Amino acid sequence: MTNLHNDPSKSNAYTRREFVGAGLVMASAAMIAPSFLHRSAFGMPRAVEGASSIPGVPEDHILVVVQLGGGNDGLNTVVPYADDAYHNARRGIRVLEDQVHRLDERGTPVGLHPAMDGIKSLFDEGLCGVVQGVGYPNPNRSHFKSMDIWHTADLSGTGTGWLGRYVDAECCGFGAGESGTPDRPDPEGGATARAIEPPIAIGREAPLALHGGRVSPVGFETPDLFRWTGADVHESLDAPYHELAGRGAAAAGDPHSNAAFLMQTAMDAQVSAETIRSAVDAKPLVDYPRSGLAQQLSMVGNMIRAGMKTRIYYVTLGGFDTHSGQGGQNGRHANLLRQFSQAINAFYRDLKAQGNDGRVLTLSFSEFGRRVSQNASGGTDHGTAAPVFLFGPMVEPGVVSRHPSLTDLDGGDLKYLVDFRTVYAAILEKWLGAKSEGILDGRFRAAPVLRRS
Repeated sequence: MTNLHNDPSKSNAYTRREFVGAGLVMASAAMIAPSFLHRSAFGMPRAVEGASSIPGVPEDHILVVVQLGGGNDGLNTVVPYADDAYHNARRGIRVLEDQVHRLDERGTPVGLHPAMDGIKSLFDEGLCGVVQGVGYPNPNRSHFKSMDIWHTADLSGTGTGWLGRYVDAECCGFGAGESGTPDRPDPEGGATARAIEPPIAIGREAPLALHGGRVSPVGFETPDLFRWTGADVHESLDAPYHELAGRGAAAAGDPHSNAAFLMQTAMDAQVSAETIRSAVDAKPLVDYPRSGLAQQLSMVGNMIRAGMKTRIYYVTLGGFDTHSGQGGQNGRHANLLRQFSQAINAFYRDLKAQGNDGRVLTLSFSEFGRRVSQNASGGTDHGTAAPVFLFGPMVEPGVVSRHPSLTDLDGGDLKYLVDFRTVYAAILEKWLGAKSEGILDGRFRAAPVLRRS
């Protein structure tokens, strides 16, 4: 670990009075800065001079995760429209054959819900892969536990997130000292200095999937969180903050001192905040729908366009717990699928206009599907396996796995055919350039969901 204590043998540009005088500004910054600055000074995009890349890691590749929270009904999303068992089980909420967007006539013919014309367009362009029957052994029908299992890639649902562990393993760049704590970067820009690029989630909280042991994710709902608000506390704080931040870490004299570390942290925070805020506030190259998911993806698109080095983004669309009133082309489930479909379509039109579509793989999942038979309230109850969607020109297009049987069931639920961790393994190994075995804590054969490079 680099020594954070002052070296008395070296001159220090900060006098004790000056450093103590700056304390109020630094303390106020600690109270009103974004929460990710509180958790870890290492959990920020850092503008490190001389930062090196990480060998073997495709740093131009980006993963966007779209979580469909609440348990999306896979059978009314990717519809087995020619299967009599489907129609018999769902007399009141079924999607009819003449309504679906047909995808695949082989095996069990399937089609997309009629509200998903935006995704059907991407499918026709070869930009969508549908993986059917995705789940895991001994499924859990609790929203919280099942989501934890998907987030951790661990059937116990405990531990750090799978993407957080990926960031720890591949993106941290500092290495861990004997205590397991990441070292600070070399302020002289030596060979060991690398940029930390934490995952970014749009929402109130960063999901468990992004939490690792070393780097904290960034979570925010609005770019206003990245505005310096010291003047809102007291106008006298504004000028000292900008004066101190403008000096840079070099003004502290000793590059290993506490003062230098604080100044570098403040400077990095200011640069990162301004970068994120200006990126998110930019006008997209295409018009996005007004839905919440579309606006989240618009922000992600703007950050990608701005050249931010973040490689993992996470957005969420909730409301899929459709225990009642699920059916109809203008019902609750249809409206959610319409928002999902339109937002994804706009996102990829935006990326194509930027010239970044080939850099961005999008994964969409839900914590579980619904039961095969509808319930008495015109909805569906918690089930098991469900489809996963992958988007981008790097995906294996089309329907890449067979549909689960609707007659050979497990207590009224679908039997999973594809372990979700094999999808994760494919993303980690073939797209993010990481060894999946250590990250997933086990060996899983990568599912054939991405094109061969």
